[in-house]
Amino acid sequence: MSVRIQKFLANAGMGSRREIEGWIRDGLIRCNGKEAVLGDQVQGGDELKINDRFYKVVMQAYRSRKVLMYHKPEGEICSRADPEGRRTVFDRLPKLGSGRWIAVGRLDISSLGLLLFTNDGELANALMHPSREVVRKYAVRVNGEVSEEILQRLRTGVMLEDGMANFDDIRHSGGEGANQWYEVRLHEGRNREVRRLFASQELQVSRLIRIQYGPIALPKWLGRGQYRDVDKHLVHQLLRQVQLDKPAEQDDLLKLVPQHPRHRRKSAKTRRR
Repeated sequence: MSVRIQKFLANAGMGSRREIEGWIRDGLIRCNGKEAVLGDQVQGGDELKINDRFYKVVMQAYRSRKVLMYHKPEGEICSRADPEGRRTVFDRLPKLGSGRWIAVGRLDISSLGLLLFTNDGELANALMHPSREVVRKYAVRVNGEVSEEILQRLRTGVMLEDGMANFDDIRHSGGEGANQWYEVRLHEGRNREVRRLFASQELQVSRLIRIQYGPIALPKWLGRGQYRDVDKHLVHQLLRQVQLDKPAEQDDLLKLVPQHPRHRRKSAKTRRR
């Protein structure tokens, strides 16, 4: 069995499909010694060179999906690197033997709370896609008076610069004086959507905490900057919610394994014999 190279590498966590297609166009990927082109297929036993690093495609008995929960503190950005030298959400994560962690959605630098990471590009894309309607919940501290009329508008919908938006639900959860807390729920992840919805009513968000993504809630015991593996039962719930809990297809069983150049040379000599 074989699978398109850009799909395989994205699912292996090497990058987004768009990134990988760009690498192919720039000649940064070779398959079995030949420069890869869009649409090339890979299968078990193939050798890849990606950005001057060597890998081998092998078959595995099952697909090893990993999901990590992380309590993002304020001040970290959701990028792999920052030219300004700021800390990123990837800095504290454990190393993977192959592939890389993919963030499921984003939180802006001033926000904190639950971030999910996975080594499975297909799962990450499914969890973020608007058509899956995966619910996100936030605890929001708002500065200003929130009337019942404002709450109703935020539930029914307001026009933002990128179209209509609304909260699936918004509930008052406490507070003192001008600072009041609300729990909000929505099923899409547009850029800074929660903040922009409140700003449309001339209200300022002074604190924004993501407390749940799909079936996974932020544990109270998970400190800021800490991570934990997601329980297998919850991972199965995630897969079922985005309809990825079907038995693995053959191309799901392909795995990308890093190779040392010296080992690669030996295997190449063995094949020539």
